[in-house]
Amino acid sequence: MSTLLIQNIDAIITCDKEDSVFTGADLLCVDGLIRRIGPSLSTDPALSGLAIDQVIDGSGMIAYPGLINAHHHLYQVFSRNLPEVQNLELFDWLVALYEVWKNLTEETERLASLTAMGELVKNGCTTVFDHHYVFPAQGGDLLAAQWQAAQELGVRMHFSRGSMDRSKKDGGLPPDSVVQTVDEIMKDSVRLIEQYQDTSFGSMKRIALAPCSPFSVSEDLLRESAKLARQYGVRLHTHLCETKDEENYTLEKVGLRPLAYMEKLGWVGSDVWYAHGIHFNTQELELLAATGTGVCHCPISNMKLSSGIARIPEMLKMGIPVGLGVDGSASNDGSNLLEEVRVAYLLHRLNSSDLAPSGYDVLKMATMGSARLLGREKEIGSLEEGKCADLFLVDSRRLELVGALFDPKSALGTVGLKGAVDFTIVNGQVIVEHGRLAKVDEEKLAYEANRQDRLYLGR
Repeated sequence: MSTLLIQNIDAIITCDKEDSVFTGADLLCVDGLIRRIGPSLSTDPALSGLAIDQVIDGSGMIAYPGLINAHHHLYQVFSRNLPEVQNLELFDWLVALYEVWKNLTEETERLASLTAMGELVKNGCTTVFDHHYVFPAQGGDLLAAQWQAAQELGVRMHFSRGSMDRSKKDGGLPPDSVVQTVDEIMKDSVRLIEQYQDTSFGSMKRIALAPCSPFSVSEDLLRESAKLARQYGVRLHTHLCETKDEENYTLEKVGLRPLAYMEKLGWVGSDVWYAHGIHFNTQELELLAATGTGVCHCPISNMKLSSGIARIPEMLKMGIPVGLGVDGSASNDGSNLLEEVRVAYLLHRLNSSDLAPSGYDVLKMATMGSARLLGREKEIGSLEEGKCADLFLVDSRRLELVGALFDPKSALGTVGLKGAVDFTIVNGQVIVEHGRLAKVDEEKLAYEANRQDRLYLGR
């Protein structure tokens, strides 16, 4: 049995259904779960026989549920801020960067994953979904490299077996070396589902099937992926309605708008979520709401690539499941979901004024919203007794927060956080302590990652 007691927390922002806030309370974690929330737990007679392994003084701290990143491409951290692609939009950007990504190896993937997830957890993220769809012929076992990185950091991991089967010669965007046949993809998908789909409560690893996008995969691959996912009870994910170019592509090739095309192939339902969803029309939003199909909002990536602004205020009002993600580090140039919270809040204030979600609404998108997309709202996304002990702590006494905490529920959206969180805890284990990675040597990682990045880029 492992136990962690956080004492005298100034405020616990639970993000539960009642939007409860506890003040001056303790939080007790036992074997990875939240056992109790309440005052003076160390003197509670009901807990008198319980040995406490670790105590954290929460005085002056605010506790939040761990953020859940519902869309990322971890490998892209090694191709961020490249000057030759900074002003390109999605299709041209992809064509240029596939020439870099086709050189992925296990070691590149491991170090890129450590780097990107290290940045995420330092900023309060506790669960990472990665949409990995680039599998070079000689790349090795890239998901094994990701799992090694996740274990080193102590983060909760959701993998995906992404895929592409349409290269340039077939009218797609990627080179031949990173596409596979439908049969190869289905065979490997079964292998990886059996390896990474742990459905136990509080599991540290799960997997989804995630063909890249309608313009990089065939109709057969989309249809067969949906069949296989439902056979094994795993979720489905892809990019959709990210750009007008994509919309024009599907209209030209199949005579349907992107969502109608995906609906035809079985890609709607509560087990499906899309990244971006910028260009849905009102009728399509109604279909998403009626079927429980989700959307992961990635505002910074959408801004950088000039893709547009998703209709998030309407989606939330209609009850569409909406979560938050950073997207790939090459289209975001960062892996900071806390930054995404504030940018999402500000973007929709600019675009929708008083109809925009509040700072707290956006926090809930990044917690319970993303948990719903991953099918884990009973386990993660809020601080409640019986749920996983995934949370982060922020010292309210830091200079950057002076005068900002009369509404701590909204502060991360309205004010934001400059610098790392003080503690990040996953499964009751401290993985960030006093703003530093607790299980990984940051300086050594930065040195090794920079060296590998230069080799990878040939620069």
